[in-house]
Parts: sequence; structure tokens; C-alpha cells
Amino acid sequence: MLETSVRLLRLLSLLQSRPDWPGPELAERLGVTTRTVRNDVERLRILGYQIHSTTGAAGGYRLGAGAALPPLMLDDEEAVAVAVSLHAAAGGSVTGIEETSLRAFTKLRQMLPPRLRRRVEAVGAATVSVAGRGPTVDAETLAAIAAAVRDHEGLRFDYEGRDGTTGARTAEPHRLVYTGRRWYLLAWDNAREDWRTFRADRIRLRTPNGPRFTPRRPPEDAGTHVVRGVGSTAWKHQARIRLHAPAARIADVLPPAAGLLHDDGVLETGADTLHDLAVFLGRLDVPFTVLDPPELRELLHSMAARFAEA
Repeated sequence: MLETSVRLLRLLSLLQSRPDWPGPELAERLGVTTRTVRNDVERLRILGYQIHSTTGAAGGYRLGAGAALPPLMLDDEEAVAVAVSLHAAAGGSVTGIEETSLRAFTKLRQMLPPRLRRRVEAVGAATVSVAGRGPTVDAETLAAIAAAVRDHEGLRFDYEGRDGTTGARTAEPHRLVYTGRRWYLLAWDNAREDWRTFRADRIRLRTPNGPRFTPRRPPEDAGTHVVRGVGSTAWKHQARIRLHAPAARIADVLPPAAGLLHDDGVLETGADTLHDLAVFLGRLDVPFTVLDPPELRELLHSMAARFAEA
């Protein structure tokens, strides 16, 4: 009986590891006959697992989605990766997910064998996060937007602009983009007949959704478009800066949402004030040349003179 139980767990682990399994290959992995595999599959079905089977030369088995979440069979590396990810998500940018992540992390940690638990605890004890926290987004809002993207359904929502005013919008959602600090929605704005980037934390969805639509092709990659928008053209003052540093050095110091970095080292960025731009460039701690605007070059000259006198 014990041997059968162990074999069933091993079979379940194999079915979860990839979409399709031929019967003979499962039998070889388990060291049994194909008839035993068929019997074990029936046992799993009795326990509530949805397992689809096909016959013929290309026949095999596929684990389907059931009414309840089945126990997950994870190998050592997968278990550690999930535990560390849940620990990091507990301090994330999605409203309400912190408690849920911590609860899931606690359950997983209790089931880990001692050797893996020590590895996970070592990561937690040795790690301190100083990442900047952006505004949090409601998890249900993100899920609803993601579903609309998947199903090609229009969105109706109230949106709070940068000036604090709120207006009704209708849009065709294309992608959600996470910059490491904020969530953004790239969508086709129906009223403006153009692509627009919306901060997800400022979206208040209306129901029901709008009609289905045929997806449009954006002018560039969604991530690039959003970074260009939130890092440069969305600001009052735009700038083009050439950074004189190796690509690896730039990647270390440049925040994801700072702007659009071209292959030639030119950064398209921006800020609400020229002074904020100057401070940002100083914090990068890499040599640079201001290509535009001239007013930023003048400000940097005056600041350099004041610093020299100090």
C-alpha cells in the first residue's frame, strides 16, 4: 500500500512537470507497466484530479484543471524559488497581496524539509530591502484589467489626472507594465484616438466592460512605449542626455522608469523642474553631456559655480 501511495505521488509530480506525457514514457519513469499507469491514473481521478487521456500512437495523459487546487509537487529548487518570491511579494506594490503572500509563505515554509528551510531563512535573514515604494494598486483592479487584455474587451473607467481632476475614459487595453515602482496600463484611448499610458493606481473601473475589439498593433514594444512616456514626454521638462559609461555601469545606476536609454548611450528623460533633472543627473554619478535643453546646461553651469565657491 505504501509503495502504491509513493508511486501515485511520483505520478502526480510527473504530470505537473509538463503538459503531455505518453503512457509508455510514464511507465518507464515509474518502473511499471502501462497497465499499472492506467490503474494509477484512475486512482487519481477518484481522488478528484482531472486527467485527460488520448488513445493511439500519439496518445498519452494531460493533467487538467479541477474544481480545487491540488497539492503541488515541487522539486528542491522550485520550492526555494517560490518561497523566496513569496517573501519578496509580502512587501510588494499590490494592495492586499502582502498578507496573502505572507500566509502562503508561512504554509510553504512549514512543509519544507529542514535543509531547504535553512536556505530560505538564510535569504530572509541576510536581506534588507531599501527599494522605493510606489503607490499600491488593488489586486482586483489588476486582475480585471488583465482579464480585459486577455479577452480583448474594452474598459470603462474614471481616471485621476496629474492635476487631480477626474474624468471618464473608454479604452482598448493592450498590456500591463510594471516598472518596479508603479503599475501602468498601455491602451488605445478611444476619445483621443491615440495610445495612452495610464497609472493603474489612478484607475477606478466601471462595470460592465465595453464591447470586444480587434487588437491594434502599438507603435513599439509596450515596455519601451511606457518607459518613454513616464520617463520623458509625460514630464513638463524633457531632456536628452548622453551618458559616458559602460552599459553595465549604466544598468547598475539607472532606475527602470528613469527614461528611454538608446544603444548609443543617449537617455531620453524628464522632470517637473530643471532643478530636479540636475539633481537626478548628479545622483547617477557617471559622466554625462546635456544634449537638450540648453536651459539645463545653463542651470548646471550656475550650480557648478556655486559648488566651486563652496
